[in-house]
Amino acid sequence: MAVRPGILLCVLFAVVCAAARQDPIVNTAQLPPTNVPSGKVMYKQYCAACHGADGKGRGPAASSLNTRPADLTTLAKRHDGKFPQDYVAGVLRFGPTVSPHGSSEMPVWGPIFQYVDNYEENATRQRIKNLCDYLQSLQGK
Repeated sequence: MAVRPGILLCVLFAVVCAAARQDPIVNTAQLPPTNVPSGKVMYKQYCAACHGADGKGRGPAASSLNTRPADLTTLAKRHDGKFPQDYVAGVLRFGPTVSPHGSSEMPVWGPIFQYVDNYEENATRQRIKNLCDYLQSLQGK
């Protein structure tokens, strides 16, 4: 499978931005699986480069992508007023399955989180839940 330049650029940009903020680096291999970053912290590290700090799809890397990143503040509005927790968790874990999400340029975070968490399934699920909870908090803002 070929890696699309947009995906690589987005992931690289997120990593560089996290390092540039000089946040303390935490070795998650030494933490218990239930001790994972908050959704807000992970959003800033992994999502804001493309989706923007406010979640509206206007992050600094967005202009380099073929398709504009989704406005994550309208997820509930686009799903009859209810935040689609299962849908969002599925997109984070397995990638977008339908084109209305955006494009295939979005990284599939499930395998990345599994690697970061040393394949500890509970930690990976907690990361995805934390991100979903944070995205739910952005709705309608």
